[in-house]
Amino acid sequence: MPDTNKPLPVSSSQPPQFAPEQEYLFREVLKILNADQVPCAVSGAFALHEHTGIWRDTKDLDVFLAADQVSPVMQALNEVGFETEICDPVWLCKARQGGYFVDLISGMSNGVIRVDQSWINRASESEAFGIPVKVLAPEELIASKLFVAFRERFDGSDIAHVIYAAGKRMDWRRILDLAGEHWGVLLWSLVLFHYVYPSSDAVPKWVWSELLSKFISEVGGAEPKAEFRGSLIDERMFAIDVSEWKLENLIEKYRAEAEPKIEEPKLREIGEPAA
Repeated sequence: MPDTNKPLPVSSSQPPQFAPEQEYLFREVLKILNADQVPCAVSGAFALHEHTGIWRDTKDLDVFLAADQVSPVMQALNEVGFETEICDPVWLCKARQGGYFVDLISGMSNGVIRVDQSWINRASESEAFGIPVKVLAPEELIASKLFVAFRERFDGSDIAHVIYAAGKRMDWRRILDLAGEHWGVLLWSLVLFHYVYPSSDAVPKWVWSELLSKFISEVGGAEPKAEFRGSLIDERMFAIDVSEWKLENLIEKYRAEAEPKIEEPKLREIGEPAA
């Protein structure tokens, strides 16, 4: 069983040591995804290493794919003996064996960021555990981390490291498009990056100009009908705003509108060929 009392991960260039059972699960899941030609990309600690050279000890393997691809993957994994569970139909399924697991991720928990085929098309060819895989491009990796800003976990350092390592070759228009109307969270991440790396010019000046112009315009003319957005960041830490101060719980709207959602796999009849 995995050690639940392990210390928090520390960034390093040294690769983590995986238990044999854990590595077996990761390999087998990747083999099945390749055999079924599932459009997907590896993210998490493996994508971070791909773009920055940083390793972090990780308890899981993150696989990104569109929501409508998750159900057939669950079925394929079930048929070879892996347990699967839809943890949240908006964004997360887990495949388990022997206390270890792989996350199948179709977006962010708040429903704002959604994985689609363009994420997979833009992913780069690589390998993990000797298995050919696609790895999220840095732009999508940053997008996947923009709203990971909880009290218990904050991915701002990951974003800063990706920008520091890959910023000069990234498609910044793509990042702005992925952030969309939530550009303020991207600006927040960039301000943190500049604080950490004040001499870096990895962020183009036109990006700063565009985002700061929006920020100054928004601050200079307060919109009385603008929605409270705290729950999109962390609905627990901003719970009082909703439960006691009666502000709108915007996360409910985004999660309800997130489509398609992950569905339970349909069981095949005996003798029925695979789809």
